[in-house]
Amino acid sequence: MKEVHNFCAGPSLLPQTVYEQAAQAVLNFEHTGMSILSISHRSKEFIAALEEARQLSLELLGLDQKGYVALFLQGGASMEFLRVPYNLMQKKAAYINTGTWSSKAIEQAQMLGEVDIVASSEDQQFSYIPKNVRIEELVDYVHFTSNNTIYGTQFNYIPQTDAPLVCDMSSDIYSREFDCEKMDLIYAGAQKNIGSAGVSLIIVKEDILGKTKRTIPQMLDYQEHIAKDSLYHTANVFAVYTCLLNLRWLKQQGGVKVMEQLNKTKADLLYQTIDALDFVSGTAAVEDRSKMNATFTFKEEGMNIIFDQLCREANIANIKGHRSVGGYRASLYNAVTLDSVEVLTGVLQQMKTRV
Repeated sequence: MKEVHNFCAGPSLLPQTVYEQAAQAVLNFEHTGMSILSISHRSKEFIAALEEARQLSLELLGLDQKGYVALFLQGGASMEFLRVPYNLMQKKAAYINTGTWSSKAIEQAQMLGEVDIVASSEDQQFSYIPKNVRIEELVDYVHFTSNNTIYGTQFNYIPQTDAPLVCDMSSDIYSREFDCEKMDLIYAGAQKNIGSAGVSLIIVKEDILGKTKRTIPQMLDYQEHIAKDSLYHTANVFAVYTCLLNLRWLKQQGGVKVMEQLNKTKADLLYQTIDALDFVSGTAAVEDRSKMNATFTFKEEGMNIIFDQLCREANIANIKGHRSVGGYRASLYNAVTLDSVEVLTGVLQQMKTRV
């Protein structure tokens, strides 16, 4: 079968070895003779896998032994839009608005308290990252989204604040070195660089919890999930195991530092190609371009037809932009190979002969 070059924004591409090991586990999980789909979430085999995944998720960010706890929970990152203010909001929180997902997080937080939007790039259709944001006012926490999948922008710095700092890292976690110790709570949907869809990773400093004095529904209470070791209810067993396989793979590759260099190489190649062609334009401010989601458009509408046809011939899949903005988006998550990016840039170069 001809190789597919998959640039899906999520659920994203995972390494081939992860697919193979996950497929084997569906047939026979850890030599138990049972499928991972039918194993008890309280079996010693799954609990061992869950604990290893939690430990690796901290280790790969350099947060083990630092007072952080890792949880694998259901509901996706969208659930954390609500769970974060439930656990941290007393009266007021500060949010930086850089796109669709931070806007949705703001909407949920506003149900539980006052939200101060301390910086926003909405004035230019979220095409840039607000610069040098420092929050000095007294707030319960500060929230930002490190990478914006829809608009193709990415923070290259960490906002300064004395309040607890919360980061939605759904689309660039484990893709680059970032000073995660400056953040008190990190959350991420698994379906980018962590594993398969259906579970989210939450990494939180325990000492920021338990201060709201509100009654929190147990399903939304981080302390409840910590007390139950991520097993308050039946875990998404297969998704957690897939996360473990991918985290193991990441460690075997050399960890986040190695991934950052590979991702930079891929992004540089694609952006250099876009910038060299006069019929295509990147949509994000150059200094804020994401290394995970490269967004671009063609200057003449008819060129979309040519590009789409060439992509089909090259077996390039999932290159369309988000439905809310159109255009095109190449997602360059960890498992996307340099070879696939070279095929994509080759298609863009080939279009020169069609213009």
